[in-house]
Amino acid sequence: MAKSDTIEVVKVCSKKDLKRFIKFQYQHYKGNQFWCPPLRMDEVNTLSREKNPAFDFCEAEYWIAYRGGEIVGRVAGIINHKANERWNDKLVRFGWIEFIDDDEVSRILTETVEEWGRSKGMTGIHGPLGFSDMDYEGMLIKGFDEQSTLTSIYNYPYYVQHMEKLGFGKAADWVQYEFEIPPSIPDKVERLSLLVQEKYKLRIVKARTAKELLPYAPKMFRTLNAAFKDLYGYTELSQKQMDMYVKSYFGFIRPEFVSFVVDEQDELVGFGVSMPSLTKALQKCNGKLFPFGFIYILRAIKKNNIIDMYLNGVRPDYHGKGVNSLYYNEMHRAYINYGIKKAITSPQLEDNAKALTIWKNFNGRQHLTRRCWIKHF
Repeated sequence: MAKSDTIEVVKVCSKKDLKRFIKFQYQHYKGNQFWCPPLRMDEVNTLSREKNPAFDFCEAEYWIAYRGGEIVGRVAGIINHKANERWNDKLVRFGWIEFIDDDEVSRILTETVEEWGRSKGMTGIHGPLGFSDMDYEGMLIKGFDEQSTLTSIYNYPYYVQHMEKLGFGKAADWVQYEFEIPPSIPDKVERLSLLVQEKYKLRIVKARTAKELLPYAPKMFRTLNAAFKDLYGYTELSQKQMDMYVKSYFGFIRPEFVSFVVDEQDELVGFGVSMPSLTKALQKCNGKLFPFGFIYILRAIKKNNIIDMYLNGVRPDYHGKGVNSLYYNEMHRAYINYGIKKAITSPQLEDNAKALTIWKNFNGRQHLTRRCWIKHF
């Protein structure tokens, strides 16, 4: 236990503590119209050592800050040994950080993670980051009055000033775009798509059910590993992680909003995964599936005019060949057919030019920016 005046920082040691740790964010953002509550069940599964296969190569501790018996903040400390080995770093990650607007609270929370990191031989701290890139990452620094999404962090504006006061600097920024769905596919995108398809003898996988896409799910994650391996802090997903994500989420996808591009040998060369937005549904149920939350979620999946673009990637040997035009073109066609009016991209690193060029073909705006902060000891 670390103490500072009337603030106590207590390590999470029990399931009851973990429940308090998770619950705090729902109190902290209560009534905030821009925050998208995460599914509480997902939070438990991610933070549980028994359920998250990332603990095969990560170690973590969680802390809660109390003042006068009330929770005023929380933070997770994570050491991803696989990432540190890949990037030749000795960095401890901080994640799941929330705090009231009090300098002492944010200071003692980050210092607690720093002290734990030092005790493990680390020489710096960065975050917010999770166990892998499939977790929440990046603190919001622009777009506080914009709607957040299921896959990204929302935080209050004062967080930024706290990080700067604590001596953190920029490590990397992720950006997100919002754009209106054109009523027709731009001619140049259509032409490029047909040209790429013919030139490289590629085809779009046609599926009526999520089950028909299941054989391609492992290939998708292997492609993701290959495509993202050089992006900031990326850690390749293990087979156990891939299996977990397929089991947990693949049954919920709508195949019309997913596009897999394969070659003549039926090997995956590119993919795009999107889903109807669950933000409003999760706000209505406050992250709870039961007793009625699943009804809101099912309704949102079946009937929606906003789409969230979750994942996309191209196998490295097909980079620069226009493969992304194929899956975006196919998904765009589905958006038109199903009455989707607006799409929101997933967070993408601002210097990932290959991923960002596609948005030049659409009438959109870059409305959200998130930052990974870093400080060396």
